[in-house]
Amino acid sequence: MKLWTVKKLVEKKPIGEKVKLGGWIKSQRKSKAFTFIVLNDGSTQDDVQIIADDVLEGYEEFVKCGTGSSMLLHGEVVESQGKQDFEIRATKVEFFHRADDDYPLQKKGTSMEFLREVSHLRPRTNTFGAVFRIRHALAQATHKFFNDNGFFYVNTPIVTAMDAEGAGELFRVSTLDANNPPKNDKGEVDFSKDYFGKESYLCVTGQLEGEAFACGMGSIYTFGPTFRSENSNTARHLAEFWMIEPEVAFADLDDVAKLGADYIQYMINYALEHCAPELNMLNKFISKGLIDKLNHVAKTPFKQITYTEAVDILTSSKKKFDYKVEWGADLQTEHERFLTDEHFNGPVIVTDYPKDIKAFYMKQNPDGKTVRAMDILVPGVGEIIGGSQREEDYDKLTKRMAEMDLEEDLYRWYLDLRRFGTVPHSGFGLGFERAVMYITGMTNIRDVIPFYRTPGHVEF
Repeated sequence: MKLWTVKKLVEKKPIGEKVKLGGWIKSQRKSKAFTFIVLNDGSTQDDVQIIADDVLEGYEEFVKCGTGSSMLLHGEVVESQGKQDFEIRATKVEFFHRADDDYPLQKKGTSMEFLREVSHLRPRTNTFGAVFRIRHALAQATHKFFNDNGFFYVNTPIVTAMDAEGAGELFRVSTLDANNPPKNDKGEVDFSKDYFGKESYLCVTGQLEGEAFACGMGSIYTFGPTFRSENSNTARHLAEFWMIEPEVAFADLDDVAKLGADYIQYMINYALEHCAPELNMLNKFISKGLIDKLNHVAKTPFKQITYTEAVDILTSSKKKFDYKVEWGADLQTEHERFLTDEHFNGPVIVTDYPKDIKAFYMKQNPDGKTVRAMDILVPGVGEIIGGSQREEDYDKLTKRMAEMDLEEDLYRWYLDLRRFGTVPHSGFGLGFERAVMYITGMTNIRDVIPFYRTPGHVEF
């Protein structure tokens, strides 16, 4: 007999049919004559209720198995006498393992902090089952959105020799003996003896390689892991996370700003359509008002303003911020949320940031002070997408690299793109976990990635 999933049972409701089902016990109510158990297999937000009476072979063992125990059940789907649409009357039960009495996920409230300590068991909870089914759906939505819009999926390197963002937040990759590395005649570590023959790192972005493919294939996107050694122990930062980075040839900043807005709304609508049970549960228990917030962003046109206009709005508001608002300083989350939550009551695209706070590759505006950069801000969070039009002018790009003390030889291939048939092109990056946080209503980024990596934490 083919194994059913709880999801398929809920969809089909095959009253009168005999079924086989595997799963984990979430709770049970016992008596001498019969026992109810609630079973879940992770395929859906829904559980299924199993009823067994004392004529069932092995009933005594059945009663002993508590929360967390794994089992394979044979039974008949019958109409329920309770609130459920149906239940399963057990005819045969096979136990794979009876969970020990100290199983940590008992039927009681547990804190998010505690659940992070047992990340290997989090998928069995209602909350994290919902979060990671939504994460799966958003990954599928991402591939579908870009594929349907004519983009090619490109896998960019994870190991690199370049600091593409110029921020120095890199994890080194090396096979040298850390206790006794080879030295050159200056007494410095001799990386020519290392595996790649030079200093190498985990990538912080796949953008530069993405630009190479866009400048040959038109429209591409990457979707893969990236790494930052920034020592930020906050609810919004991870050392290892996933990025979606589209890059489009013959596109300017306005083109990719619209693309980013369309992508955000597409993901939200996809989740609302495909993950309704999960979102309803999260809306009820985790983030009240979540569904209203998502519907609002999905239906609201994105307002577009310049950075200078944003600074004017913030300074004229007379609101007291923790961080001072002044032209030339980056916008902080509290500033972004004022724009989205209070001033515009909706999503906002901010463009044309000061050159000195942005990366070397961004296209310079004629004013000499700003670059064609943009951030997309959403209510409740602030920035969710950052992007720019890339500088295609060879001379301007090399001058900017010199100003930032970047080693030109490392970027020789990148500069070739400006020498051999250069074209205007633009792109953006979206941290996947930030998007999952927003759409699930979770407040800590550690809770939307299966096993989080933060300063001092590399367990599991």
